Amino acid sequence: MGEMASKADRAGRRAEDSRGLDHAVRFGLVVYGIVHLTFGWLAVQLAFGDSSGEASGTGALQELAKQPLGEVVLWLIAAGMVLMVFWRLLDAVMGHRRDGGFSLWRRRISDIGMAVVYGVLAYSAVSTVLGSSSSSEDSSETLTARVFELPGGQWIVGAIGLGIIAVAIGLVWQGLSESYMDHLDADGQQGHDARAYRILGKVGYLAKGATIAIVGVLFLVSAIQHEPSESGSTDQALRQLLEQPFGPYLLMAMAAGIASYGLFCFAQAKHLSR
Repeated sequence: MGEMASKADRAGRRAEDSRGLDHAVRFGLVVYGIVHLTFGWLAVQLAFGDSSGEASGTGALQELAKQPLGEVVLWLIAAGMVLMVFWRLLDAVMGHRRDGGFSLWRRRISDIGMAVVYGVLAYSAVSTVLGSSSSSEDSSETLTARVFELPGGQWIVGAIGLGIIAVAIGLVWQGLSESYMDHLDADGQQGHDARAYRILGKVGYLAKGATIAIVGVLFLVSAIQHEPSESGSTDQALRQLLEQPFGPYLLMAMAAGIASYGLFCFAQAKHLSR
């Protein structure tokens, strides 16, 4: 039994260090960047008064499905996200060899959280191709309603809101501390394009963190009011932002930030450092 575990560990570490995994992660980052650029474009349309679309990850996939070879693109996105799930889970188990204690577990929890995000996006891409996807707002409301039916459901929804806000704080912290540059290799951090990468990453992480924070607040409001319809998706969060003073301008800035995050994904794919 011990020998089998040792062989599995060696196989996992070989996979973690393989060039093939590097190529898979780069591919996944590129398609993740494409989704964010499309997401940003939908947010721009929303800022200009086009409320027919949905400014969210699901909306971005639905928009891509309308394009020439849209179904092929969505299958590629699904494949890329599955590869990203594999990478994150493998990293959670085999990675972070230089870390220990709290830092190790923080990184592992982050890996698992991102694996869930990529998995949801992969599922959404397949659902969109098969024609069984629904709006993220409806899905959020339905899921929240089901959680409310559980024992302690109101507290669970509140905890979900706090968890989402914690993720948002983590993204904002990465943006402020510029720790996202650690995801790039030496050339990406110090080369002639490093300044542009630093700006894209900072704007992108801050904008994404702000958007996710609004979603978390909507979940907290839903828990406090015991009202599933108050729970949020990213589309609902951006529509809430649009209703504020100078809303269209705020939304345009948020759209630019989301697109910046997508462009940083391309930079990470080019200068991948695992």
